[in-house]
Amino acid sequence: MQRDLWEQLNREIIGCRRCPRLVEWREQVARERRRAFADWEYWGKPVPGFGDTQARVLIVGLAPGAHGSNRTGRMFTGDSSGDFLYRALYEAGFASQPTANHQGDGLKLQDVFITAVCRCAPPDNRPLTEEILNCQPYLVQELRLLSQLEGIVALGRIAFERVQKILRPENPLLPFRHGAFYKPVDHLPWLLASYHPSRQNTQTGRLTPAMFAGIWQRVREELG
Repeated sequence: MQRDLWEQLNREIIGCRRCPRLVEWREQVARERRRAFADWEYWGKPVPGFGDTQARVLIVGLAPGAHGSNRTGRMFTGDSSGDFLYRALYEAGFASQPTANHQGDGLKLQDVFITAVCRCAPPDNRPLTEEILNCQPYLVQELRLLSQLEGIVALGRIAFERVQKILRPENPLLPFRHGAFYKPVDHLPWLLASYHPSRQNTQTGRLTPAMFAGIWQRVREELG
């Protein structure tokens, strides 16, 4: 039953055409391609979540990369952000291998599930508010289906704030800073904030491997 619900949700995500601007952009990128990936058949559709459906930790990013997930069809796969993320997850014991190249590369996740606020690659990596709201029901459903969920790692401010708006809509937004950890007094999941492992953040040193490793060390501590 649970597996059927996941499959139904993923079909809905992949078939979504709610946002004309994003549909046009993702399909244009898939047609024109980048020279380095000229021999690829791009995914060019919304990207569903990926990972362990019995996970205790949900990782929430912003949106697929135009030539990463929009090319490969799997979250954080095929670009520098994914390289940075999966190496850290591997070193922390959450991923079976440190690299993520394509859907058939054998990568498996343990105790984590990866998703995003927006499922289509947006121009300039900037989804509009209405586009995020169009995608929000998919994230809400994933939260419901993750029955073992204990905590959430939000990659970037937009993901951090969106998760709060879903789980605690009546509360003022908590401040974002790298490493900020919030454990609610109710039965909602704890929330851990991290800078997004974008190329801009990792190449400028705003987010270093040591800083990112600290995030996953904290996750391990919380999971016991």
